[in-house]
Amino acid sequence: MHLIETRDLTHIYHGGVRALESVNFIAERKSRIAVIGPNGAGKSTLFKHFNGILKPTSGEVLVRGEPITKENLREVRKFVGIVFQNPDDQIFSPTVEQDVAFGPTNLGLDETTVAHRVEEALHLLGIEELRDRVPHHLSGGEKKRVAIAGILAMEPQVLVLDEPTAGLDPQGVSDLVEFINRLPNEYGMTVVFSTHHLDLVAEMADFVYVMDKGSVVGSGTVEEIFARSELLARTRLNIPPIPKLIRSLQENGIPIEMAYTYEDAKKSFLEAYARRV
Repeated sequence: MHLIETRDLTHIYHGGVRALESVNFIAERKSRIAVIGPNGAGKSTLFKHFNGILKPTSGEVLVRGEPITKENLREVRKFVGIVFQNPDDQIFSPTVEQDVAFGPTNLGLDETTVAHRVEEALHLLGIEELRDRVPHHLSGGEKKRVAIAGILAMEPQVLVLDEPTAGLDPQGVSDLVEFINRLPNEYGMTVVFSTHHLDLVAEMADFVYVMDKGSVVGSGTVEEIFARSELLARTRLNIPPIPKLIRSLQENGIPIEMAYTYEDAKKSFLEAYARRV
């Protein structure tokens, strides 16, 4: 049973705009899934179907094998948590602590359980010192972490992140990548995220969906997608610098193994160098 599955999902906004066209998507347990594509590809619209924010025009969305209904919507939103691209869209309480507590409180949990979940979420994101701060006085990176903490306090099994690195400085991006990579193994969570930064996909994803004009136009492992240069070009996405460089070296006769991350590239270069000396 898949955690999330869409079957021929189509969504038409009022006015006739077809945002999604027959999208088939699967999220498995403890996986890291990247959804990439140009602006307007339908990524955010797809995500809003995962916990019932939007309803399909046709097709269906299944969560743990069951369609989303009015009767199970509350449980679905406990199971699938979404963090929007702009944290101001979901931060509204007077203090950080109150904001993180909002979700579990509205699940009807008792005060002791809510306090424990808030403490855990603040600790996991490393923002304990922000608990008494006014959220709208925080930096963009701090707001992003508060928004994620608010969702994690509800203890979802699937965390959906829409452009999670948008507006972050390089250290913030690095910290977020490290955090996301811990979630499947340490907490058993599935992470689904969108990004325009393909260099991060190799660092953060096990599987990739490519979207364009509301449709899934490609899917596969990181290696399979990055090998399809024509697909990336057609969807106006650039091959990341590391595999692009190594592919160029291979084409020029240098025997070096393909790599997609900095650490793997370093290993490939050292092995290639050792063979030549």
